[in-house]
Amino acid sequence: MDRLEIFKSIATRAGKGELTFPANVNATLKLQEALDDPDCHIDAAAKMVTAEPVLSARTVAIANSAAYNRSGDEITSVRVAVNRLGFRTLKAMVAAVIVRQLGSGISDPVLRAKAARLWEHTAHVAALAQVLAKKVSRIDAETAMFAAIVHEVGGFYLLSQAESYPGLLDDNTEDWIEYGEKLIGRGVLRQLGVPDQVLQAVEGMWHGGNTTPPRTLGDTLLLANDLAPVISPLHPPESANARQVAAMIDFAVGSGGTLHSVLDESAEEIESLAGALLV
Repeated sequence: MDRLEIFKSIATRAGKGELTFPANVNATLKLQEALDDPDCHIDAAAKMVTAEPVLSARTVAIANSAAYNRSGDEITSVRVAVNRLGFRTLKAMVAAVIVRQLGSGISDPVLRAKAARLWEHTAHVAALAQVLAKKVSRIDAETAMFAAIVHEVGGFYLLSQAESYPGLLDDNTEDWIEYGEKLIGRGVLRQLGVPDQVLQAVEGMWHGGNTTPPRTLGDTLLLANDLAPVISPLHPPESANARQVAAMIDFAVGSGGTLHSVLDESAEEIESLAGALLV
């Protein structure tokens, strides 16, 4: 079976919901379902988060980041962190754990390096999307961060399956862009129960067509992706050139500000949030 046929085969199974997740992903999906219950109390949520060491560490780190810790008072309690962040941000943290768990079973060192690089890219896009949503496009910042966290989930799923197909990801090809992002990614996002608003925004990013200044969730996600200092390892090398072009984009924001001034003023916030996601 050649590379294109393999991509198509994985995409077909993903589209039918025939996905194979590691056991730890299935456990975290149950936590996600529990948080979706409107009757879930903060104490119950904190107890569930505490039971997941990685999620606990990331929740406290995010709560102490410049994006959420306005007072500068550092906290160490998971319950206080959950209270500070709120359930919507907590759900984004759960999504982050699920995305990273998809690559947890990879043993091949080359694929593991790609997964680590892909998460580094994702963390930067998420931090940028949160700030851009809040200060530029004026849309819901938590939704923007959540969308950014899951925007490469198809890539993580493909990496988790690639060991069964030696050489599948030796080269960056257009086959991945066509069948990975669009078909595999859509199947995984639906299986994870991602809301339609977020799914449509991610699909809009796959199709490209940057609108500046950004006004919608899709516009915001695309700009954050273009501005991210770390390029996805699953994209062709020329993506680095697109990053350089995006870095030169500037436009007016509000009264007297520009995109560049917003990014400069928010540099610490972006770096802090991205760093917390990488914990």
